[in-house]
Amino acid sequence: MNQQAHDTYLRMQINTAAPWELTALLFNGCIKFMKQARDELHNRNYQKKNYYIQRAIDIINELSYTLNRSYEVGQQLDQLYDYINHQLMAANVKLDEEALKESIEMMTELKDSWVQSMKKHQQSLKVQS
Repeated sequence: MNQQAHDTYLRMQINTAAPWELTALLFNGCIKFMKQARDELHNRNYQKKNYYIQRAIDIINELSYTLNRSYEVGQQLDQLYDYINHQLMAANVKLDEEALKESIEMMTELKDSWVQSMKKHQQSLKVQS
């Protein structure tokens, strides 16, 4: 797929997504950037590694910004995002592949849990109506 078609597809996906799906797209983007950073770390391309880690951190900061901290789950997610950011910074500065691997695994589990719970929530809404 050429870049213009890919960009058009992504714009359509964002424009038609439900709010919970937008969060899932952010998770996917973050995971993608972390995996690209891991690949660049293996390639010893530290400039690109840094770029991809910074993009992942930007997404995590956006996810953190949107949390409702008046609930315990919001506070816990904030702590988790802070921990993942710390791990990404360690991966970036110390070239710590294990910290990067852990961040990818944690974000993937979080995304999977998010999608699963939102699908269940959507199903329960359909049953109620």
